[in-house]
Amino acid sequence: MTASTDRRPWVVGVSGASGTPYAAAVLRALLHAGEAVDLIVSRAARLTILDETGHPFRDGHAQEDLRRWLTRGADGTPDAFDPDVSAVRHWPAGDLAAGPSSGSYPVKGMLIVPASTACVAGVALGLSKDLLQRTASVTLKERRPLVVAVRETPLNGQTLRHLVSLDDAGAVVLPASPAFYAGGSSVQHLVDFVAGRALDAAGVPHKLYRRWEGELADPDRRA
Repeated sequence: MTASTDRRPWVVGVSGASGTPYAAAVLRALLHAGEAVDLIVSRAARLTILDETGHPFRDGHAQEDLRRWLTRGADGTPDAFDPDVSAVRHWPAGDLAAGPSSGSYPVKGMLIVPASTACVAGVALGLSKDLLQRTASVTLKERRPLVVAVRETPLNGQTLRHLVSLDDAGAVVLPASPAFYAGGSSVQHLVDFVAGRALDAAGVPHKLYRRWEGELADPDRRA
C-alpha cells in the first residue's frame, strides 16, 4: 500500500521493559501537541502493560485499550487529558509488511519508550526480529531521529557496548533517569520528566516539566 505524504507521524515503540507509564506520557504529549502517531507494542510489552496497569492491550481492540491506558496516570488515577486516539495508527508487532518497515514510508522519527536490553541488542545488531526492531533499523538507515529510552539497571558490559553502537549509528541513548530539580512531588511528575527529556531529544515541544533556569534558591544546592 502506498503511504500518504500528507501524514508524517512519530513512531512510538513500546518494548517489554518496566516503565510503560513513560510510554503513556510520551503518547499523551505527542497527541496534545497535535502530532500523528504510529504505535508499535511488542509482545512482551503487552504483558508489561497488563502487569503495570491491570488492563490488556490487544490488537483487535487497540483504540479502546489505548484510550483506557492513556486516561490513567502513573499511579492509576484518572488523567484530565482526553486523548484523540484516532490520531494513532496501531501496527501489530508481528506485521513485518507494515508501513514503518519501509524507508519510503514517511515518518518524522521514532522513540522507543521504554527500551529493554533485549530491544537494545536487537536494534544494535540489526536483527529486525519484529516490527519494532525493523522500524528502528529503518529509522537509523534513513538518518531520522531515533530516541532510545533504555530502562534497566545495572547495565552490563554487553548492553553498554550495544548502547555505544546505537550512539555511533546516530541514535540518542536516553536512560529513563528522572531528575528532582524540576520540583517533582509525585510519581507522575517524575515520569513526565523522563518523557519530556525524550521529547526534547526528538525536538517535539511540550510542557511536561519545569525547566532549569540557572537560579539557585539555596546557595548550598548543587545541580
